[in-house]
Amino acid sequence: MTRSARIRGVIALIAVALSLYLALTVPVHLGLDLRGGTQIVLETRPAATASATADADGEVTDRTVEVLRGRIDALGVTEPTIARSGSDRIIVELPGVQDPRKAADVLGRTAQLTFHQVLGTDADANDKPNPLPKRPREQGMADESGQLLRLRAAALTGKDVEKAAARFDQQGGAGWHVTVDFRGSGEAGWARLTGEAACHAVGDPGRRVAIVLDDKVISSPQVDPSVACRSGISGGSTQITGTFDDREAKELALLINGGALPVPVETVEQRTVGPTLGAEAIKASAWAAGIGTAVTGLFIITVYRLLGALATVALACYGLISYAALAALGATLTLPGLAGFVLAIGMAVDANVLVFERAREEYASGHRPTPRSSLTSGFRGAFSAIADSNITTLIAAGLLFFLASGPVRGFGVTLGIGVLASMLSALVITRALAEHAVGRPGLRRRPRLTGIAHTGAVRERLGRTSPHLMRHPRRWLAASAAALVLAASGIAVRGLDLGVEFTGGRLIAYTTATPVDADLARGALAEAGFPRAVVQTSGAHQLTVRTAHLSNDQAAAITAAVTDLAPGTDKIRDEAIGPSLGKELRHGALIALVVALGAQLVYLTARFRWLLGTSAVAALAHDVVILIGVFAWLGKPVDGVFLAALLTVIGYSVNDSVVVFDRIRELGRRANRGAFARVANQALLQTLPRTVNTGMGAAFILTALAVLGGDSLTDFALALLIGCAVGTYSSMFTATPLAIELHKSRR
Repeated sequence: MTRSARIRGVIALIAVALSLYLALTVPVHLGLDLRGGTQIVLETRPAATASATADADGEVTDRTVEVLRGRIDALGVTEPTIARSGSDRIIVELPGVQDPRKAADVLGRTAQLTFHQVLGTDADANDKPNPLPKRPREQGMADESGQLLRLRAAALTGKDVEKAAARFDQQGGAGWHVTVDFRGSGEAGWARLTGEAACHAVGDPGRRVAIVLDDKVISSPQVDPSVACRSGISGGSTQITGTFDDREAKELALLINGGALPVPVETVEQRTVGPTLGAEAIKASAWAAGIGTAVTGLFIITVYRLLGALATVALACYGLISYAALAALGATLTLPGLAGFVLAIGMAVDANVLVFERAREEYASGHRPTPRSSLTSGFRGAFSAIADSNITTLIAAGLLFFLASGPVRGFGVTLGIGVLASMLSALVITRALAEHAVGRPGLRRRPRLTGIAHTGAVRERLGRTSPHLMRHPRRWLAASAAALVLAASGIAVRGLDLGVEFTGGRLIAYTTATPVDADLARGALAEAGFPRAVVQTSGAHQLTVRTAHLSNDQAAAITAAVTDLAPGTDKIRDEAIGPSLGKELRHGALIALVVALGAQLVYLTARFRWLLGTSAVAALAHDVVILIGVFAWLGKPVDGVFLAALLTVIGYSVNDSVVVFDRIRELGRRANRGAFARVANQALLQTLPRTVNTGMGAAFILTALAVLGGDSLTDFALALLIGCAVGTYSSMFTATPLAIELHKSRR
């Protein structure tokens, strides 16, 4: 065994052992879409008086985060997370919280608490013939009963409050109230405020003190008759009374103790996922991964025999390494990320197939007479194609991470980790196992057991027939153009069903105990005051309602209407996206696509000639339009998860094109300039077995994901299946013919 082989073996053992340790000791953090809960994205709205520097540095947002953290801790949620996103957004995750109304109300209220002297009522002003002139900074506000009060400017604010507590008056029978203790100058200020009010007669509105929370009078009691004029209430303590129940009193105390938000905040995004949906997604993905991997492994073993079996072992190691990497990095595993984890198993087969097919070529040529030498040459010859194809996928993963948000961003992390783990699996683990196996005396006597000492059925058939696939490149381009026109007509005729992420609005999904007719549901919602709600059914027991922007109370009314129609209904998903955020995400998706195509063009032009780079990117655009068009014809939603699938298809399509163009570059070094079409055809035939076998491996995984992944993953898997099929076709019959035609135009 050579020194380099020993080093690879040691690296493989260390990687597997370390991954096993991490997998057993470090848990992976599950996203809310897998474990259930509520995610709220808040956006700060700085006041006009806020300094430009503070706003630019995000100081206002930082102070808001600290106030919100105190409120969340008081809510008693297990393992909440709160983090700043950008300069003006805050992401709050509340595991286990299924009713977002309470959380959103507590988090979003500015809690601006003020104390005012009451000057009088509107009725007083109308009864007096010569009312006193209006005092400066006077404001009108309705009290608890709806009567309009005239209030003096605030004498005290929430900053003067030491603490607040909700208490129940058992002896006096006054019910729930909130005690407020003042601090510092607030004690003297409270005594002064109540002392001035005590100078008015009992029953006079001027004897009242208004307590205002977020521009709403929550209590306006009269100062007790025992309080003397100008002396006020000493001790720095008071009670806020009203028609409170226990929840309202505790919430008010929580808001006062949490402090006032520096600026108002607006809920721009809200997602709630039921725990059953996440558990079903995990179970379905596990089945898809298990069955898909088993079928893929069986296929690889059938085609490549012993080396296929070793590659299957390496695939299992790949899964272990990917999981351990997620755990070690503290990454959050989301629903699209879980699907990306399953998908990457199919893509991990590609590097193994590239090596094995290249080793078969070397063995068949007679230049490498033994399986061991052929395998070594196969790894060497396939390295550039493996590196280029995986780097292009990493570009797509990086774009998802930097340009996307939420679960789709998690998919980018998982996909990127999967690509790196697949390279380690194929180039280190598979190679260490394979080199050790092919060097055994028994295999040297029976080389066909290795799986590379024969050409394989596809390569053998191509060798006998030697078809000239690129004889008429314009015919292939015409077929691609026809497919483009058909797809584009779907976009023009049917339009795109943009998800709420891109349009703004609210989407609520339910499971029902009994089948529900969509027309009956539309009628019930129309009677409830939502005639424009879009109702769709998925299967016999799933119902989805999509509307424009709704408040949480309106969403509760929709849930009540659906529950009345179908008792036993369970809400499994609730997403609310503000219109401004929807527009922002829509623009971000377009930017992601443009940047993806541009990044691929730059990389491919650097690695290959501009001619091949341009052809590959044109094929990518072809794949993008066709996939979007198919979804338009099928009426499928175009949302963030679809965007993740689309960018993944871009990476997959480039993989195929890179493999073909890498072979064109290699063969072109030994051919004269006028033989480009012949070289392209030869490269296509030589890489076709790899294309077929890799496509089959990915198809097994994606089919399992589409069939077993449940409703939450079906559209994602369908998009990838369509995209992989179109990408495989375009790399051979769009990118290659286009390169030939562009080469002709240069002559």
